[in-house]
Amino acid sequence: MRLSALTSGPFRAAAALAIVAVLGGCASKEKRPKADLAAAKVNTIGVNSYLWRAALETVSFAPLLQADSNGGVIVTDWYANPANPGERVKVTVSILDTDLRADAVRVAASRQVTQGGSWVDAPVQAATVQKLEDIILTKARELRRQAVAG
Repeated sequence: MRLSALTSGPFRAAAALAIVAVLGGCASKEKRPKADLAAAKVNTIGVNSYLWRAALETVSFAPLLQADSNGGVIVTDWYANPANPGERVKVTVSILDTDLRADAVRVAASRQVTQGGSWVDAPVQAATVQKLEDIILTKARELRRQAVAG
């Protein structure tokens, strides 16, 4: 078959009709349900995206060592507050679920203080870890509210 036969009027019309029929099948007359982007279960990254973003924002004060969005783990490097250079902290945040729930986030923290020129492990108050979890949950809920309003 010659190229001129493929570009002739009848063939071109038949090809156009076939394309219209195929594309017409893609557009259904029924309304498709819209995705609820503000749903509590948004997990295109392996974990709840609101919790993930909130956790990243919360620990952004410290340099990151690891951020695995599929596994839901964020690990910071040691951070020393310039106002208190004799103390440093390291934070690990684990997102445990794809749902936006209070029990879907866990924070673990390590603290060290200087003694005799070297770093020595020191206890972390449970209230500190709880406060970080609360901050993450509050930010995640706010991100979800913004998505609903937007």
